[in-house]
Amino acid sequence: MASHYVFEPEFCNPAAGWEKGQVEKNVQDARNRLWQVMPVFTGLAELNQWLEDRCMALWAETKHRELPGTIADVWEAEKPTLMALPPAFDGFVEQSKRVSPTCLITFERNRYSVPASFANRPVSLHVYPERLVVVAEGQTVCTHDRVIERSHHKPGKVIYDWRHYLALAIVLGPMADNGSLQRKPGALRNGAPFTEMPEAFRHLQDHMLRKEGGDREMVDILSLVLHHDEDAVLCAVELALEAGVPTKTHILNLLHRLLDRKQTNLPEVDPPEALALETTPEANVDRYDDLRQAGEKRHAS
Repeated sequence: MASHYVFEPEFCNPAAGWEKGQVEKNVQDARNRLWQVMPVFTGLAELNQWLEDRCMALWAETKHRELPGTIADVWEAEKPTLMALPPAFDGFVEQSKRVSPTCLITFERNRYSVPASFANRPVSLHVYPERLVVVAEGQTVCTHDRVIERSHHKPGKVIYDWRHYLALAIVLGPMADNGSLQRKPGALRNGAPFTEMPEAFRHLQDHMLRKEGGDREMVDILSLVLHHDEDAVLCAVELALEAGVPTKTHILNLLHRLLDRKQTNLPEVDPPEALALETTPEANVDRYDDLRQAGEKRHAS
């Protein structure tokens, strides 16, 4: 980090707080100004945003000790003379992991899913304060929100991404192993990863599983997210459910219209009543002879 931001670190001796007394005093004063009224936050991102806004507000209120104006005024005057910042430092802790046969890696007593193509293979885990990034072969494989559980008495959690398991059916095709959805489409009924699907997909699954072959059709529909934008597929499913036609054919039709940017909310057509037949045709083969003769001329049969 020192090389990235081009600064010279100067460390204090261990257990020698008097060497940085001014720093300790500034930290103590800032803590009292910031945290006198302790707000409640729903997550780390909200806390960081509040802390940034609060610090900027204090800079605008606090007078600079040596220069005229507030800290914010001095900061604005100093900005033009500063070096341009490089891209943000990507700081993380790296760990080597091996993906289990069930496409999971373990970190801090919790397990996270990885795409099925990396089962039984080594990967690199980049640990950030708020997220976990799985890297393999020089590319980012997947990202998960980091689950932090302080209690060691509760069992660990399993965080699934249903897309990771769906890819196995598409990549391996009909010759897939026993873990494949195409060989075991019934896994959609009881498979734990598929309980995390969006609500529209779960409603469609309820309709599909009621008919014969619905498991395989559901797999085909879910497989569309690997080739098209997931929001577009989800929109097509929602439109099919609203229309009361939750079928694979109708969903494909709606998806193609969305991708081609064709209008999908067309008005309903009221077809006319079926035409009534007034003259019933007769099975009279003698009429064929009339067609063979015209104007006393005989046509070739």
